[in-house]
Amino acid sequence: MDNSVHRLQIIQSHLLARSSLTITDNRNGKTLEVPIKNGFVLGKDMGKLKNQEGENLMVYDPGYMQTVCCTSRISYIDGDKGILEYRGYPIEELAEKSSFLEVAFLLINGELPTKMQFEKWEHKILHHTYLHTDISRMMKNFHYDAHPMGVLVSTMSAMSTFQPEQNPALLPGMDPYKDTLLMNKQIYRIMGRIITVAAYAYRNRIGRPFNEPAQGLNYIENFLYMMDRLNEGNYKSHPKLVRALDVLFILHAEHELNCSTAAMRHLASSEVDVYTCIAGAAAALYGRKHGGANEAVLRMLEEIGSVSNIPSFLEKVKAGKGRLMGFGHRVYKNYDPRAIIVRKIADDVFSVCGKEPLIDIAMELERIALTDKYFIDRKLYPNVDFYTGVIYKSMGFPTDMFPVLFTIPRVAGWLAHWKEFHADPENKIVRPRQNYIGKRTRDYVPVDKRQKSDFFLSSVTSTRAKRREVN
Repeated sequence: MDNSVHRLQIIQSHLLARSSLTITDNRNGKTLEVPIKNGFVLGKDMGKLKNQEGENLMVYDPGYMQTVCCTSRISYIDGDKGILEYRGYPIEELAEKSSFLEVAFLLINGELPTKMQFEKWEHKILHHTYLHTDISRMMKNFHYDAHPMGVLVSTMSAMSTFQPEQNPALLPGMDPYKDTLLMNKQIYRIMGRIITVAAYAYRNRIGRPFNEPAQGLNYIENFLYMMDRLNEGNYKSHPKLVRALDVLFILHAEHELNCSTAAMRHLASSEVDVYTCIAGAAAALYGRKHGGANEAVLRMLEEIGSVSNIPSFLEKVKAGKGRLMGFGHRVYKNYDPRAIIVRKIADDVFSVCGKEPLIDIAMELERIALTDKYFIDRKLYPNVDFYTGVIYKSMGFPTDMFPVLFTIPRVAGWLAHWKEFHADPENKIVRPRQNYIGKRTRDYVPVDKRQKSDFFLSSVTSTRAKRREVN
């Protein structure tokens, strides 16, 4: 028995050695063995390395390129193989067989719904598509040329003031995140209202009256109805366009810890209310490096102008004088699986709306880039944004609505992460550390003895120079 226990201990020791990292700190000669689990080491284990002052060793990682900050079961990405799964289901299968609302249920609740669960889920969400009249009135006060995304962010933030019963800041001694019914009600409200807010932002942009949600229409049909109906009594969108938008929403619903989802979890860690979290995540998505990518693709294709200009454009890209938008991805080092699906959707949309002239440029640009050694070596493959903008333009959406169309489905993913964050006891308020390189321990100088700052002078000079250029 003693020999068996000894052999087991030896085996366990060997297994541990193969799944650990041995670090020798050359500052003091100490050795540390750090366990490796699921391909990462724990920050607190690395913190056992200390300098002579007893300060923990920190890891400098701008952009969190190599940092794991949470445990999640929502989506899985293998960038090298071009794999994307929602709760274990391949994105290709969901896009072919499911609907956006069904996928939203899957992301938020962990499993696909039964028929009865889906009917209740859809009813609850559609029941909450109506906005408070004060919110509608507020939206009408935005200037006619206000960007729809700015309107959406502002409205979602303001919405929190209409639901005080869910705001932790207003509930001393109570924890709304332990109340499942209360959390679910906010999910129904946000999922329902987001399409109405988006449609109203568009209608305000074009100076038309708002259309209230209609009975008898599904989620996507209602969104298109609120956007496009003029005075028709029986308006209904073409089923091919409804299905195309439904699939595009599935593809954009969730994508692990991208910038906006990370912002959602960051804000959730402070226990601010969920409407403010959504507004903050949407603000992050509003940035041109995130949700504005498909708009940038469209502008690039318009700049190229014709198929004959593609070779010269690509030469500029290689020379560092231009950017190839819609190619490459922070995670994917292979063909973005969503891009393959989007390209198939294009044919259905064009069969209804007519072929968008830019599609020929896009397809030829893709063909040349995928056979060019320069782009192959850099693993620059088309991503989901490459064809999405062309499809949206063909469907009649203005370019400033593109990030709004990205936001609507991504709300489902944000809510899934919000719910998961508050259910995980490991999560704490987010508090990254900094590498401070500024000045220290300076003496205060009276205002009449100070010299002008070099930064201030250079800023003023630059501003004046720009004004002279304009004038």
